[in-house]
Amino acid sequence: MLQLHDVSTYYGQIRALEWVNLEVRTGEIVTVIGANGAGKTTLLNTICGILSPKHGEIVFAGKPISNRQAEALVQLGICHVPERRQVFSTMSVTDNLLLGAYHRRDKQVQPDMRQVYELFPILEKRRNQMAGTLSGGEQQMLAIARGMMSRPKLLMLDEPSVGLAPLMVREILHIVADLRARGTTILLIEQNARAALQVADRGYVLETGRVVLSGTAKELLADEGVQKAYLGKSNRLQLARCRAGLTTYACVEDKSINSCVMCPNGNK
Repeated sequence: MLQLHDVSTYYGQIRALEWVNLEVRTGEIVTVIGANGAGKTTLLNTICGILSPKHGEIVFAGKPISNRQAEALVQLGICHVPERRQVFSTMSVTDNLLLGAYHRRDKQVQPDMRQVYELFPILEKRRNQMAGTLSGGEQQMLAIARGMMSRPKLLMLDEPSVGLAPLMVREILHIVADLRARGTTILLIEQNARAALQVADRGYVLETGRVVLSGTAKELLADEGVQKAYLGKSNRLQLARCRAGLTTYACVEDKSINSCVMCPNGNK
């Protein structure tokens, strides 16, 4: 469904993404994990047309979209749910949802609204309430539901768990998995690597604007480098040192690393 081929994005002279290659297949949840400043949000902003890549190509549903405007991409079926919800706080829940369908001219908006309320029953109870008075978790549900009102082929979620209590994080990620089960393809950006990999099919690790590791969610959860860098077992490993094409790997200096899916030498 979505392919990025050698995509590089700049802020002025500062390179934020460098030769990024990434693929999201229909029906998958693909997650991108990485530390703050790794380029995760820049990646989504580049895909959805807020930023333009300086190099490379973005292909969606078989068509190049690198130079399309954000509004046109929404109509093609790409929906971006930004970090920290960004709901319209002085508008009701219902009006926020209707804004998610602003570009649609079909007669299925109200049936889709009913489906959204079935998926998010708390929003139906709050439908006449101002969005700014909702809890953080409820606002995140509203942001996702508003995105679903656009009938996306690809739903891109930027840090949906940020600022939420652990119980609400689990609820939000359960909703993400439910959306995939209903047929929505999802690109999930998350700093909570463990939670993201538990619901994803595949994942990419982004460091300083480069993809340094990719694989199935199971492979990444088992990888010692990912465990040390992102799953709370240590902070010593920098996966960028193991980028393909370099000859020095982290395991050379860290003998505790016994296996790594990135190693081209058979993990020896």
